[in-house]
Amino acid sequence: MSADSSFWRRTKSILELQEDLTDDARDPSALKRHLGPASLVLLGIGVVIGAGIFSITGAAAGQYAGPGIVLSFVIAGFACALAGLCYAEFASMVPAAGSAYTYAYATLGELVAWIIGWDLVLEYAIGAATVASSWSAYLVKFLGQIGLPFPVQWAASPFTVIGKLPDGTSLHGIVNLPAILIIVAMSLVLIKGIRASAAFNAVMVAVKLAVVLAFIALGWKYLDPANHHPFIPPNEGTFGHFGWSGILRGAAVVFFAYIGFDAVSTAAQESRNPRRDMPIGILGSLLICTGLYCLFSYVLTGLASYREFAGLDGLAPVSVAIAHTPYRIFTLLVEVAILAGFSSVIMILLLGQSRVFYAMSRDGLLPAMFCEVHPKFRTPWKSNALFAVFVSLFAGLVPGHVVGEMTSIGTLLAFVIVCVAVVVLRRTMPDAPRQFVTPLVPLVPIAGALSCLVMMLALPGETWLRLLVWLAIGFAIYFGYSRRHSHLCRKSA
Repeated sequence: MSADSSFWRRTKSILELQEDLTDDARDPSALKRHLGPASLVLLGIGVVIGAGIFSITGAAAGQYAGPGIVLSFVIAGFACALAGLCYAEFASMVPAAGSAYTYAYATLGELVAWIIGWDLVLEYAIGAATVASSWSAYLVKFLGQIGLPFPVQWAASPFTVIGKLPDGTSLHGIVNLPAILIIVAMSLVLIKGIRASAAFNAVMVAVKLAVVLAFIALGWKYLDPANHHPFIPPNEGTFGHFGWSGILRGAAVVFFAYIGFDAVSTAAQESRNPRRDMPIGILGSLLICTGLYCLFSYVLTGLASYREFAGLDGLAPVSVAIAHTPYRIFTLLVEVAILAGFSSVIMILLLGQSRVFYAMSRDGLLPAMFCEVHPKFRTPWKSNALFAVFVSLFAGLVPGHVVGEMTSIGTLLAFVIVCVAVVVLRRTMPDAPRQFVTPLVPLVPIAGALSCLVMMLALPGETWLRLLVWLAIGFAIYFGYSRRHSHLCRKSA
């Protein structure tokens, strides 16, 4: 069979990937290894504690699950833990940049690797746009509270209705300018280098954790039991609108909040001792954040009725909840901390995206410019610059709830493929050294894949349509460019 006709099953061996890492260690133009286990855990917390707590939680409670959003986080966390165990095994075996893309390339073939790589671009880049929309909403609210009103039409996409004229005509936004500016700013931090990025993230994580713990502690005293009754609101007659189907749909939507450990795996090539530290970073951040999510969502829905969050598009629920306490001044402090915390979420998502592009470019599936490393900063700066433009425009022009659901389905698809890849690699390379071993294979990977598939099926139909359109664009690029330029294709020609 010719090399071209077998493109779909070309794999990059574990040995080749490990040789690449050996070469990187000697290459002054490669990514710089700076991150230890604490930094990796903080990276995970930095991206997990953000949009899921401060924005998506309110929308999912108000539209799908009610107070049962706590159970949605438990379901999503369980599925995420199953996938996390699979990620940890791969990260200890192949500690290379690229996350699920690299793992798929080593097990399932080039075409599947391309699909998951293209999907990861959706996950990280569009995820950053989601959080930027939320950041913008909090900024406008904060500025208004300190007497510096920001024009609403310049903080909303042209597809968002911001009011109505006296004659009933809908008034739309122009562009979400603050969202554009924060994306560009965080991209510049990333270009500066991984050391600066890690230091910035550590400060932001400390601020966010302080706010989350303070919100839980202060809000607990003012919980209204009536807001938690019924804990699972009755279904309203359609799938996904409250009841247990609403909890399931809520789990699928808030799953977006858990992509932090996924982003940790993209930084493997910048870890000092990745085989030991990557499982710690992945599973440690997941464990910490799941507990915080459950406590936070319980307090949020106890302070205010879930109905109050229904019309917010998930972009400012925390301020609504705090309004039910006497700590009104605390609202300003929370919003300052949220703005700082969201900044680190955006930065880490953009970090993950650029590292996936770096790995795909290094394999020849994308133009070589995306794996070029800045001679001084040791970062893939051209990839960062490209997505500073692309993601900022997306954040400025597309409503926040739309991009949030797109990110959830992209994340779930990535997890399904990683779970399947663990089973495949156990059969094809059973004796390969594994510093971390996923327990109960194939039970755990199969359970992880199935749970993620169930949540994918719970997402709205239009979200699936957007995913298919995105994948169609990816297939056009692959068959038009990547298949012929693949380094494996050239080796086998």
